[in-house]
Amino acid sequence: MSGRGEATVAGAGALGLCCALALADAGFQVTVYDPADGGASAVAAGMLAPVFEAALDEAAPPLPLLLGARDLWPALAARAGVRLIRDGALAAGSADWLHGVVSGLSRLGVRAAELPPAAVQALAPGLAGSVEGVLLNREDWRLEPQAALAALRAACVATGVAFRREAAPGRRSDGLLVIATGAGRGLARDAPELVRLSPIKGHLLHADAPDLTYLTVRGEEGYVTPVGDSLALGATMEAGVDDPEPDPARAAPLLAAAVRLFPALAHARPRLLAGVRGSTPDGLPLAGFSAEPKVLLAVGARRNGWLLAPLVAQVTAALAVGADPGPWAAALDPSRFG
Repeated sequence: MSGRGEATVAGAGALGLCCALALADAGFQVTVYDPADGGASAVAAGMLAPVFEAALDEAAPPLPLLLGARDLWPALAARAGVRLIRDGALAAGSADWLHGVVSGLSRLGVRAAELPPAAVQALAPGLAGSVEGVLLNREDWRLEPQAALAALRAACVATGVAFRREAAPGRRSDGLLVIATGAGRGLARDAPELVRLSPIKGHLLHADAPDLTYLTVRGEEGYVTPVGDSLALGATMEAGVDDPEPDPARAAPLLAAAVRLFPALAHARPRLLAGVRGSTPDGLPLAGFSAEPKVLLAVGARRNGWLLAPLVAQVTAALAVGADPGPWAAALDPSRFG
């Protein structure tokens, strides 16, 4: 430890905990503030999915950036005791839709393997027989969000990080403030760049049916992925909505989309969850110094918070100690919007 001073981290989600651990490793005395531990990171499917995100979501960040973030995960997972599941992901649907997926992957320079029925049965035994084709992409990984949050928090505590279950007090003259509060703008006085964030509310379902698939399955209308002892069925994206309470009207369409992939889910009684994430105009997070002195931002990862967390933490910790923040720092610079 070099005794670099104090750092306050506002937010104990994926980005906040990764930043706290990186800052503690760099020699800072870190305190994390969050009145509701985990935030939207706890209400997530835990997919680290650079390839399918870039191929299927026009608003996704560039694939090289997403792959660079993903490739930071093995070292972080080893450091914090997070279990990475690196068995790939499936795309399943009609022949026409899969043709579009293949075209999107080709534009990215990525190939996916078309699976024979026996392999599909082994990897996703409950998949609907009406599915016309299945592709396997080995580049997309996943983790279990609740377990990962617990592991990151334990690693922080072991490094001397303190936790307070309350809102962060804001900027102080004698230390750094790192804002990792998702879509929250409560600290906008300390970081005017937060006005660039807009909320996106997301719903997903958790169903107690873990044996239907062992891999993430992306379909034409949603996804089904293992999360611990259940399956996550998702997800909605409701731009501009900042109410974190689940809306019961969202459950039926999500379940119906999942049933079209896995008919046995018709008998499930899933739990509806909701979270609010922050997004920027260009879909990239804000990671770097604010215009206000001694304030760093680590927000706005949209729906890729878990995937981007180690990259945002790397940039944040490097800037905090005056080191090279890496090749993606300019793309994430909070000042890029003027």
